[in-house]
Amino acid sequence: MTVTEKAKRKSKAGKIELFFKYILKHKYMYLMLVPAAIYYIVFHYVPMYGATIAFKSFNPMKGILNSPWIGLQHFRELFGLSKFYQVFWNTLSISFTRLVWGFPFPIIISLMLNELRNAKVKKGIQTAIYVPQFISWVVLGGLMVNLLSMENGVVNELIRVFGGQPIGFLTDERYFVPTLVVSMIWKTFGWNTIIYLAALTNVDPQLYEAATVDGAGRWKQLLHITLPSIMSTIVVVLIMRIGSLMQAGFEQIFVLYHPGVYAKADIIDTYVYRIGLQDGKFEMAAAVGLFKSVINFVLIVVANKVSRLAGEEGIY
Repeated sequence: MTVTEKAKRKSKAGKIELFFKYILKHKYMYLMLVPAAIYYIVFHYVPMYGATIAFKSFNPMKGILNSPWIGLQHFRELFGLSKFYQVFWNTLSISFTRLVWGFPFPIIISLMLNELRNAKVKKGIQTAIYVPQFISWVVLGGLMVNLLSMENGVVNELIRVFGGQPIGFLTDERYFVPTLVVSMIWKTFGWNTIIYLAALTNVDPQLYEAATVDGAGRWKQLLHITLPSIMSTIVVVLIMRIGSLMQAGFEQIFVLYHPGVYAKADIIDTYVYRIGLQDGKFEMAAAVGLFKSVINFVLIVVANKVSRLAGEEGIY
């Protein structure tokens, strides 16, 4: 063994030793990660084997292992269905609308809250906007049905009082998607706002002091200090949102939609639910789900690559 090889082996051994020392030093922090790791292994990684159903003629009596392979037949059938292209377009349309309107909203709110100097008011607003995050879509769906009902809903009653005609927020295709987007923003923007507020706490106050001395007002400080300081957080959140673009919000839509709005509201997840669980076409449902996962994977890789080319760190 040459001197160079010995040096490389010694260096590698030293790195491994440092790694284990670091683990031991922070062992309690890593112990806290164990439940999360077990959750993802049991409920996310192990079930991946079930994706092979998409390539098999699945027979529940034979099980996944003994069911015969048929290759890409289910995918050929899937891409030959006109209904698939409709739900695919609906998924993209709803997700993109949610991204365009829902992504910048918590950034704007967090910047506005950051300008508040009254700590009690600031904390009160944070609590108020964060509360909807803890309410399930089942509960919110029931509330929305009651509030937006055309017959006796509070919202339509107010519209009638002011001389307007009742609006079918949940029954008319024209209003269903906007209703979904607005309710989604209301429920989730509090959580995202807290993420950005946490990032804002890391901005060095001396930067603002120096900018004030140089004559920069609030607006210039926002553009040249605040936004650049939290840009890495914004990019990471944006990449994660793009990577889940094919997730249009199954729980929300499943609770609120009905056959009358299928043309606009039926997405891939609800389509998989119907053909998989209700119609018993497990192979086709697995093929649809696998197709969606592949698209999400490609999107997150491309978004991360673009962010790194733009000078940001990305997520990996």
